[in-house]
Order: sequence, then C-alpha cells, then structure tokens
Amino acid sequence: MSKGKFGGTWETIKTVFYAMVIAGFVRTVAFEPFNIPSGSMIPTLLIGDYLFVSKYAYGYSRHSVPLSTGPAMTGRLAEKVPERGDVVVFKKPPEHKVDYIKRVIGLPGDRVQVIRGLLHINGEPVKRERIDDFVEFTREGNIMRAPQYIETLPNGRQHRIIEYAGDNGIADNTPVYTVPAGHYFMMGDNRDNSADSRFLDEVGYVPAENLVGRAEVIFFSGDGSASWWEVWKWPWAIRFARLFDGID
Repeated sequence: MSKGKFGGTWETIKTVFYAMVIAGFVRTVAFEPFNIPSGSMIPTLLIGDYLFVSKYAYGYSRHSVPLSTGPAMTGRLAEKVPERGDVVVFKKPPEHKVDYIKRVIGLPGDRVQVIRGLLHINGEPVKRERIDDFVEFTREGNIMRAPQYIETLPNGRQHRIIEYAGDNGIADNTPVYTVPAGHYFMMGDNRDNSADSRFLDEVGYVPAENLVGRAEVIFFSGDGSASWWEVWKWPWAIRFARLFDGID
C-alpha cells in the first residue's frame, strides 16, 4: 500500500472512531433513541413509535451507559427526582437488563392501590373522567376499541388511560402497595395489558438507580404495514400526525 493510500485509510479509521466516541457520549449523557415494541403504554405510545429519552433528566447511574456497561456503582450521580406522571424508561428488576417504559405513579413512601379499576394514592381516589373510546386499527386491519379515560394525578398531571376489560381486569383490585425508600411504582397506561409494579414477582418496585431517562418526544412512528425497503408504501405506513409529538 502506498504512503498516500495508507494515510487516507488511517484518516478514515480515525474519523469513524471519533464519530463512534461522540455518538456513545451523546447516548450516555444526553439523548438515546428507543422504540416501542408492545402496547402497554397505549394510548400514549403506540407499537412502532420511536422516541428520544433524555438521559440527564434524573442524573446518571451505571444503567445510563448503553447495555448497562457503566462502572459498578450504586445510586445516581447528580440525581433528580422524577415527577409523578413522568413517562420513564428503566431497567426491569430483578435482572436489570431489559428496557421497560411506564408511567411514574407512586413516589417513595406512597401507598398505591387499585380498587374496582380506580387508582388510589395515599388513600384518596384519583380523578378519572370517561371520554370517547380509544379506536386503533391493528396491523392485521382489525379495529381495536377500548374504554378510555382521562386520569388526573394528585399533582395535576393528566394523561389518558384505557381499560380493555372495563374495571374487571386481573389487576383492577389490588392490595395496598407501600413504595419503599429509593424506589418508584410504575404503571402502564394500558391498564389491563401492562406488566408493571402491580405484579411484584414480575416487575415490582423500581429502584432509582434503574431509571434510564425520561421519554421526551416521538421522532418517528410507523404502523408496521411496510418494511424498511418498501419505500413505495411509506406514505401510508408512517403516522405523520405523531411525528415530533411531545410525551405527556
């Protein structure tokens, strides 16, 4: 290889290396993209949504590094406490490897209970207002319809929830959960189809150090009807109305 060609190859390698370092730094300290593979957060998030998560929102832990490869440590650096109602990506306990996305419902010390489908926090029922049914077309072309409500948390934060089984779902009547110090109680907005903190053996209380970041904005959304190479189908597969929507 000539000296000129070697120099050009070396410059390319350095450029790629620097780009990877910068991308890794941004993913660790600023924003990381995530996609939604399941319907547990319908109607807020749909299968096929792609969103950015702010890594700095709650400070940093070993789970802030992609694949949780950060240095062994407990707790968080520059910790900030989530607000009730935040939509959060976290590492699912107890294995701490799988990314879950749910809504913060209970803060440390809170008592959380669901009674006949109605959420209670610290002994008080949370306001729930019935609105029009949620209607969505599935990838198979079927119509999906579910009772839909606006839920207002004690701090005034509002969001929509759906109840496929009405108030008779498997987790619509629960014991009282007392959130331990340094932990959070998470629930999906699709209340009858969400593995969340109500299931102590499956998810349970989420340690603060497991928080990855706060969901901020949807940057892309597709309904799954077109593969990446089927360019001619994109105009009908992309959910343009959801692009750049903030996540409440």
